[in-house]
Amino acid sequence: MRVTFLGTGTSTGVPVIGCRCRVCTSKDPRNQRLRPSILLEWNDRGILVDSSSDFRQQALRHRIDRLDAVLYTHGHADHVMGLDDLRIYNFRQKADLPVYGSAGTLEDLRRTFWYAFTETQEGGGKPRLDLRAVADPFDLFGVRVDPVPLWHGDLEVFGYRIGSFAYCTDCNRIPPASMEALDSLDVLVLDALRPTPHPTHFSLPQTLALLAQLRPKVAYLIHMSHDIEHVETEATLPPGIHLAYDGLVLEIQA
Repeated sequence: MRVTFLGTGTSTGVPVIGCRCRVCTSKDPRNQRLRPSILLEWNDRGILVDSSSDFRQQALRHRIDRLDAVLYTHGHADHVMGLDDLRIYNFRQKADLPVYGSAGTLEDLRRTFWYAFTETQEGGGKPRLDLRAVADPFDLFGVRVDPVPLWHGDLEVFGYRIGSFAYCTDCNRIPPASMEALDSLDVLVLDALRPTPHPTHFSLPQTLALLAQLRPKVAYLIHMSHDIEHVETEATLPPGIHLAYDGLVLEIQA
């Protein structure tokens, strides 16, 4: 399985509009973070996890010419606002696009993108999505996908485990059953917003403490704000823990 990090930033992205801090003005491309999303590829299929606000830019940058499914973690704007750009794949592939998520997340999509799910004039076209609510493990193109419930403040969201890999963005609490579901991983991707506490995201110290419990072989940190400078922060991390960055590609045995 190939994993491509399309965006590793928080909801504002980095640089932040109007900010002149040293991270926002950094020349290091690893400090330039689009909104959070990844592309998974296996069995000649492309699976998007979240259609971020920057999805069009991400798709052009990485030449994502085909998509076969989308997994959604939750319905917040930075994770879904690129949904309208999915219609290009409908036009090209001449088929509805399967979309997976919790029943609550899919209801959020129906409400936010109401025009895609009601009879309206077509105009320039609209996304054609096959919404599939999931709560238990399911097969996706020959590979088992496990939804992993997490808490993002008071909102339940999904992480996803696929074989020895798991992706957990936007969370600040992991219930006991989900801790068990994240055991024995080769690669864990986990939220680490900033060095200081936040009400709905893990801070960097909290993430490191959690990783000491879960002990994946390798961990990559995502959903980072402009409070995290890449080179300096990377140098402080324990062995086997790294900051992800936009454009990073991993090859994983799923």
